[in-house]
Amino acid sequence: MRVAGLLLAAGAGRRFGSPKALVPLHGKLFVDSAAELLRAAGCDPVVVVLGAQAAQVRAEAVLEGVTVVDNPDWATGMGSSLRTGLHAAGIADAVVVLPVDTPGVTVAALHRLMALAEPKALARATYDGEIGHPVLIGSDHFAGVMSSAAGDHGARDYLKANTVRLVDCADVADGADIDRPEDLGPWIRPRTGGA
Repeated sequence: MRVAGLLLAAGAGRRFGSPKALVPLHGKLFVDSAAELLRAAGCDPVVVVLGAQAAQVRAEAVLEGVTVVDNPDWATGMGSSLRTGLHAAGIADAVVVLPVDTPGVTVAALHRLMALAEPKALARATYDGEIGHPVLIGSDHFAGVMSSAAGDHGARDYLKANTVRLVDCADVADGADIDRPEDLGPWIRPRTGGA
């Protein structure tokens, strides 16, 4: 099964105060860390969708070994980025979708979703009963997702209308998304223990 990775990194980060693609954490930008994560999990290709301050992201990010595409309609919300990314993914059996602002997602979580990859698959990670990311979308669903993706809902409406397998990832990842600078607190404190 060929599983593409789709990194949504086009938003302006209004609540954060700047595009989250450009947020530095542990010496790397969010966009670089997330793209590297998808590559490390074995996604091929890895598509990174840029929008807000795309030229600055291209100038500051490394983004090696990935396909970078611009979403000219990024200001309309995540839906247009999802459509742009699915179109750019080309021929794949499934796509794993990851927003740029989820630094706690791990290769192990990605692998749990990727293990379910097939054209008919629809799956998403859960954390302590709360739905989150990544989301796995089989190729049979690409057209449906693209036609329903609008505003900031992304694939939400399509997923609600279809049977989605929920995959608990709380033991291997943290699904929290970073909406505001204060949300970074747990990630920038010194880590303790041997981990």
